[in-house]
Amino acid sequence: MKIDVITLFPEAFNPLDLSIVSRAKKQGLLEINLHNLYGFTENKHKKVDDYPYGGGPGMVIRPEPLHLAIKSLMPGYIIYLTPQGSLLTQELAKDLVEKDHLIFICGHYEGIDERVIERFVDLELSVGDFVTTGGEIPCLLVIDVVARLIPGVLGNPESIESESFSNGYLEGPQYTRPSEFEGMKVPEILLSGDHKKIKEWRKEKALEKTRKNRPDLIERRKYLGGEE
Repeated sequence: MKIDVITLFPEAFNPLDLSIVSRAKKQGLLEINLHNLYGFTENKHKKVDDYPYGGGPGMVIRPEPLHLAIKSLMPGYIIYLTPQGSLLTQELAKDLVEKDHLIFICGHYEGIDERVIERFVDLELSVGDFVTTGGEIPCLLVIDVVARLIPGVLGNPESIESESFSNGYLEGPQYTRPSEFEGMKVPEILLSGDHKKIKEWRKEKALEKTRKNRPDLIERRKYLGGEE
């Protein structure tokens, strides 16, 4: 997969050199290129933003540099990170990983000129019902979520199927050695070796955690016709 990122702050993407994403890059499974929007300005002051028509409290990123940046990277599936976008979900991430080329636009200030969205953007994407100071951190999050779904990136592909949201529930509790820690013991069922019962126990605990922390997922599953 190839990923291009249009940003005002390329240095914000240093975390991409860490952990799973870094390994994917080294394995040749993922190519990530950062493009500084200031490099696409044609005015002498290198100005990328301006006051909004109609007035308002903030600035808006101008269409000209974005237009040039996007045109230089096309074709690709263009995603604009914005609080006004569709919410990122695991299901959506699975759709995105099927794309060969993703182009991310990191917004700032009050956003970008709407004409860029109308002409180029395939998906307006939000990572939650909150506002960040820019699109870089949300973009990092989306890249991480998508990258780990690329075949070959994770050592054990089966782990994806048991993760939170993959089956509509949150993932249940996990334990490791020692079997007893400060008087707290690992549930006996996990030490039994009975894989069928362990699977049933994990499903039950996942349902309990989902009921407690995200009851909305239970309701959503019922709405879609699934069982609790």
